[in-house]
Amino acid sequence: MGNKIIEAVSAVTSSSQLIIPDILELQFTIVNACVVGDPESKFNEWVLIDTGLENSAEFILKSTEKRFGTGSRPQAIVLTHGHFDHVGSVIRLANFWDVPVYIHHLEIPYITGKKDYPASDTTVDGGIVAKMSATYPRTSINLGYRAIELPPDGSIPCMPGWKWIHTPGHTEGHISLFREKDRVLIVGDAFCTIKQESLLSVLTQKEQISGPPKYLTMNWEEAEKSVKRLQELKPLLALPSHGKPLKGKELARHLELLTQRFKDISKPGNSRYVDKY
Repeated sequence: MGNKIIEAVSAVTSSSQLIIPDILELQFTIVNACVVGDPESKFNEWVLIDTGLENSAEFILKSTEKRFGTGSRPQAIVLTHGHFDHVGSVIRLANFWDVPVYIHHLEIPYITGKKDYPASDTTVDGGIVAKMSATYPRTSINLGYRAIELPPDGSIPCMPGWKWIHTPGHTEGHISLFREKDRVLIVGDAFCTIKQESLLSVLTQKEQISGPPKYLTMNWEEAEKSVKRLQELKPLLALPSHGKPLKGKELARHLELLTQRFKDISKPGNSRYVDKY
């Protein structure tokens, strides 16, 4: 039931926003995806980062065809991790476009039918989104041969100038993407800029720095280390999967606050997974 509510909200409120000339953010209210590529470039090549929910495919197809032309397709899909709100449309899109899907090797089992994610923890927060999380899909999908491990050297196929950063905690193989030349960071779920556990916060998109979504984060010690790792990159623009982009001094201030007070801001007061922390 909770998942159907999430999908209904996403379908009604889907939108897109050009953040910088070569990054289009696809906003499904509950989660964001990104299209990286400039239609004005010589080769008109692009990559999709994450695929939203199961009902996000049509909006993604319409948005990318509007931007890159009818019949256009990406060189690849890159996944920050395998949770349902990031891989919801990946099978349909990968098959439709006939493209590879890159992900960290620790996430491969979750998108090849070999391993399911642990159950969510509805006790982490009183928010409605957290309470509904028990109904969210957590079973593995199966992309088969399309699922490919990211290169161990940090490079990202089809994305020159970008590198992937291992940012575990939310999941064991979670990654963020970073481009050093302009210090742009695609965060994934390593941290959020809204209180993702609260439906009101999600719907209003009221800015509030936070760690990863509490109800699906399994290792809080690693999650804290990952936030510090991202702060050390000194990003100038950050695009999280949950919440609005932050940039410049505002981003630096929020990241400093989050790293200094991670336990107070992000750590759940009650969770089956906090004992490890």
